[in-house]
Amino acid sequence: MSKVSIVYWSGTGNTAMMAGSIADGVAAAGGEAELITVDQASVDALKDASVIALGCPSMGAEQLEETQMEPFMCELDGVIAGKQIALFGSYQEWMRDWEDRIVADGATVVNGEGIAVNGTPGPDAEDELKALGQTLASL
Repeated sequence: MSKVSIVYWSGTGNTAMMAGSIADGVAAAGGEAELITVDQASVDALKDASVIALGCPSMGAEQLEETQMEPFMCELDGVIAGKQIALFGSYQEWMRDWEDRIVADGATVVNGEGIAVNGTPGPDAEDELKALGQTLASL
């Protein structure tokens, strides 16, 4: 079982709830989850991680949050080649763009796609996020 770093930005708390559900899934599978808000995240600390989960709601015109998450991603773009990356957040079109960015960086998107939840995660979304956490713990 691996340690899973879950880095996220949350404006309303919905993405934080999603991160918590992923962490619950990691723990249920016997893994160790580290929840990190993006303002506390270090690209240097993630260089050695093989499995990372990234979460952010879409902002404005379907883009990453601009003051913290986008600058963090710009730094991360250069160091994630070969890593397993799970994505979670909100809204569909924006998530597809983020998936494409991760693949262009040479990383693999876990399960082939991110999990997008519009609004507060309900029971089905929580189950999907916990299952993702279990998958991450097994990588």
